[in-house]
Amino acid sequence: MIPLNVSSEIGQLQKVLIHAPDEGIARISPKRAHELLFDDIVHLSQMQKEHDIFANVLKQFVGSENVIEVEDLIRESLDYSPEGRENLIRLITEFEELPKIFSQELAALPNAELAKTIISGYCPSTETILFDPIPNFIFTRDIAVMVNDHVVITKASKEARFRENLLTRFMFWRHPMFENLKNEGKIINLNMLEEFPPSRKGERVSVEGGDMMILNDRFLLVGCSERSTEYAFHSLKDALFEKSVTDHVVMVNIPVDRSFMHIDTVFTQINHAHMLAYKPIASDGLSSYVTVHSKNGLRRKYPSLREFMISEINSDMQFIYSGGGESPYQEREQWTDACNLLAIRPGVAISYDRNVYTEKSLEQVGYTILPAPEFLKMCEKDPKTAEHLKDTIISLPSGELSRARGGSHCMSCPIIRAS
Repeated sequence: MIPLNVSSEIGQLQKVLIHAPDEGIARISPKRAHELLFDDIVHLSQMQKEHDIFANVLKQFVGSENVIEVEDLIRESLDYSPEGRENLIRLITEFEELPKIFSQELAALPNAELAKTIISGYCPSTETILFDPIPNFIFTRDIAVMVNDHVVITKASKEARFRENLLTRFMFWRHPMFENLKNEGKIINLNMLEEFPPSRKGERVSVEGGDMMILNDRFLLVGCSERSTEYAFHSLKDALFEKSVTDHVVMVNIPVDRSFMHIDTVFTQINHAHMLAYKPIASDGLSSYVTVHSKNGLRRKYPSLREFMISEINSDMQFIYSGGGESPYQEREQWTDACNLLAIRPGVAISYDRNVYTEKSLEQVGYTILPAPEFLKMCEKDPKTAEHLKDTIISLPSGELSRARGGSHCMSCPIIRAS
């Protein structure tokens, strides 16, 4: 078995965690959408069709067996660990403040139904709504991040996502796929209060995966944003340096604003020399700056992400801008995740199909825009189509997915990439 390891944002993707939109999303009302951190109510069946296309595109590149549904991992973890199963039910019912009778009902469920219920909040066999859905669970990037050969189990900023943290901790601790990480002490769990306590000023640790990007085996970016705090940055940095996971942890400050909730809503890397970015923040430095913290104690500051990338990562780095870098298109398309791409390998990435001005910017520097349905038809005719693609952006149907405010980068948690 190939060891779990991710040392870049662009190395050949080999294994990835995803979660298809579940039935819980269909129970979000307009009044509660904001509370549950969803920007809109969605048409679930259409959203599922769009996500199926995303999953099928991934499978063409990495194989069906390497596109792993998180719900399956939770179900298998329940199978593998009866003790962990009992403890998980207790933790969830205590957190959701449910009476003991509901613990007994959950304990009586078959594991497949239990996995669905603890994710969606709805128990089909008893037709009972037990607790709120966790609609943001489709954004698997946020729940955990591989940093070289370690995994960071993140900690959500908002209560609406706390159950995601419980499920992620259970999965990484109980599933055999992650057993070596556990046995070798390579799980950094930000939810462990003894290791990551709040500050004496009451500052809590919260870092979400969309605020973490590994550029190479020596540089990790961590955002300070609406969801991830500066105090949490320093707590994580110290843990990474103590375990010698990386040499430089880079603080990227962006505006505390729902529009830019994580750094991956502002920029993502496509290949060694191309970043797709929102110009006002990434290049102009609007309410943003970058500080490099090195393991040897040195610090360096830069006025923008662009200055940092050119100075420390690649002097030939070219920035391609969402919406062509012009208003109002750059604002509109950043909002619909134009900057949030998942690189499959250098120069081949997945985007949403609705950001037409951004697509023009990509075409101007040599990329081909290939609609995902067309790509899948090509793969039916020639199974080796994916192998031969280069400098290509595969665009997903996104009428419903984009309304959830997260792109292909958000919807993926790579656990193996080629170095």
